[in-house]
Amino acid sequence: MLAVGIVGLPNVGKSTLFNALTRANALAANYPFATIDKNVGVVPLEDERLYALQRTFAKGERVPPVVPTHVEFVDIAGLVKGAHKGEGLGNQFLAHIREVAAIAHVLRCFPDPDVVHVMGRVDPLEDAEVVETELLLADLATLERRLERLRKEARADRERLPLLEAAEGLYVHLQEGKPARTFPPSEAVARFLKETPLLTAKPVIYVANVAEEDLPDGRGNPQVEAVRRKALEEGAEVVVVSARLEAELAELSGEEARELLAAYGLQESGLQRLARAGYRALDLLTFFTAGEKEVRAWTVRRGTKAPRAAGEIHSDMERGFIRAEVIPWDKLVEAGGWARAKERGWVRLEGKDYEVQDGDVIYVLFNA
Repeated sequence: MLAVGIVGLPNVGKSTLFNALTRANALAANYPFATIDKNVGVVPLEDERLYALQRTFAKGERVPPVVPTHVEFVDIAGLVKGAHKGEGLGNQFLAHIREVAAIAHVLRCFPDPDVVHVMGRVDPLEDAEVVETELLLADLATLERRLERLRKEARADRERLPLLEAAEGLYVHLQEGKPARTFPPSEAVARFLKETPLLTAKPVIYVANVAEEDLPDGRGNPQVEAVRRKALEEGAEVVVVSARLEAELAELSGEEARELLAAYGLQESGLQRLARAGYRALDLLTFFTAGEKEVRAWTVRRGTKAPRAAGEIHSDMERGFIRAEVIPWDKLVEAGGWARAKERGWVRLEGKDYEVQDGDVIYVLFNA
């Protein structure tokens, strides 16, 4: 599942953020395990390129509808120490984490005497350590089982030796308290992780949940700065949000929301910034289909070939793919449409080996 899982200890603002994120009604109560079941929601990704293309293909009052792409988020049940052994809601937590491709870890960086913290104090690094330790311990258990099998396989087949060495290196790395995502990459490590996905190999976004007065960027908040230092060491990204403000924004009209954001020195909501961070963490890109009937954004992983991208539009297009007409979105806008773009020689014909680029507008030629 190409989704981002939202995790965090109880009462850090995770469900408040998720409710705003999807405008859903996941229970947001002030006690542990308020989110007992997995909740899934999607956040449309605001993209000005869509509207530029829409204006290009508008004919008087006939304006093509736009369909944005989106990022999928999963609200994952809260956990406590011992989750890797099934304590609390540990079994559900680990199962749901395995299903997502990236993790957004909500860390509380605000004081509030009315909202009890499960650890008895507000310390985002300690919160991060609790969650990461549970994932590390689960991964170590996975590696112990896998190493036993790999040692037997390597004795019979020497081609398995690189995988065994990768697994042994990862095991030592995790025993030192370091996540798999910070282990030096190699072809053997990549092969091993493809065979044996580890929880700590998933990319992480740290979501620093602050009080409104610490917006727009949390500068001067020592807890946010500590989270930034941790993220820098890991090559992770930090998104500063106020879950309380996001919940308020979710109830406002577009103009009212923009005015409220401006009052805090923000140009877009924390949810949009989180969605973009999720897009980057999942290594996604956007391509478009555009014409007088519809302008639509599509999502694929970076490195996706043209036939596979065509399959996102319709499975028949992938099966019968012949070639694709491709043009960067800004050149199509500059030309004023497909016909003029072709006259200027700006439309390329690409075959089955073409890797789709972010911002491509594609017209697929295929055998039905």
